[in-house]
Amino acid sequence: MINSIVFKKGKVFVSSFNTSEIFMRRLFLLLTTSLSLVAFGQSIELKSNSRNTLGLDELLTASISAGDVDGDGDMDIVVANGRHWPQYNQVFINNGKGSFTVSKWLGKIAETSYATELADFDADGDLDIAVGNDMAPNSLLFNDGDGNFTNGESFGMTYSPTRNLTLADIDQDGDMDILVTNRGQSNEICLNNGKGEFDEVLGFGSEDASTIDVSVADMDQDGDMDLILANRDRQTNKVYLNNGQLGFDVGISFGTGNDETRSVTVSDFNNDGFLDIATANIGEPNYIYFGEKNMTFKESVRFDETSSDSFSIDAVDLDFDGDKDLIVANADGENAVFFNERNGSKWTKRKIGSAESVTYDIIYGDLNGDGRPDIIEANSGKANTYYINREK
Repeated sequence: MINSIVFKKGKVFVSSFNTSEIFMRRLFLLLTTSLSLVAFGQSIELKSNSRNTLGLDELLTASISAGDVDGDGDMDIVVANGRHWPQYNQVFINNGKGSFTVSKWLGKIAETSYATELADFDADGDLDIAVGNDMAPNSLLFNDGDGNFTNGESFGMTYSPTRNLTLADIDQDGDMDILVTNRGQSNEICLNNGKGEFDEVLGFGSEDASTIDVSVADMDQDGDMDLILANRDRQTNKVYLNNGQLGFDVGISFGTGNDETRSVTVSDFNNDGFLDIATANIGEPNYIYFGEKNMTFKESVRFDETSSDSFSIDAVDLDFDGDKDLIVANADGENAVFFNERNGSKWTKRKIGSAESVTYDIIYGDLNGDGRPDIIEANSGKANTYYINREK
């Protein structure tokens, strides 16, 4: 039974919790822009205009999530603002047609927020919010069912350099847990007791790792959830295998060993039955590392030849040709869509967005209810924008 669907960064979360492959999101623009993209599937258009923004505020947005917060059947958007400086987070309400004509501040406290993630933490049938803050307590906000939120308890370390939150049923007990990535400090798995309480906390990764992002997937196909870490500061990226009891002592390296990786997403890009890892790197090309039975991740493809500052990556079939494409957020130029051709061996790039934007996060979600994945971007210092996916 599916109670609700939440879109967030390279991840799609269903309340029945099939988390073996997670996905999701993002984007920005000024006036009318129409981009035609032709791939082996449908010829599509990613269309935006001056009204396809989440208000006119140019806040320090670091992250965006999409989900039906008010229970009316369409995708609303929650925005994390501030980064290192306190700002108010926001909720944007979908009018049912893919427009966001109503917004409200999320709570009464301005925070240094890097993430606002949606899930039904207390199992009451509506979407709650987990907020990840830099050097301030991470907090929970509980939904009354109509999109009104009240403060709950904090979770994780009280003061930590949180950079991302990943939601997954890591212990496979039927509720959504929270993984916290802390740059330069221990990362945390906060286990849900089924009531939206997260008193049990486990560490993962090395204590001084500069982890920015983590994906959750069954990489070794043994039935439990493994961890895929994106590390900065020239630290080695790792896949940590679950021993079946939430022990993550076995680490497998991927990448060059000294990458500046800010984001990862996992999917079977070459359709061989093994999960692959796509990376978003800073100041170097972006790669896909292909999975295989021995999990060496030695085979790779450079899908982006540039050395952009890529901050976020997500995977979704944009053109309906049966394989996963990639959307990438850049902080030093236009964002990009990469169309998957030849089972992940060839990628066709199309630029989107504005070269002036600093995009921290990019996700997808069906904003106008037409069954097609639209793209939403989180821009720091510019308006947040979304693109409607249309068949041309």
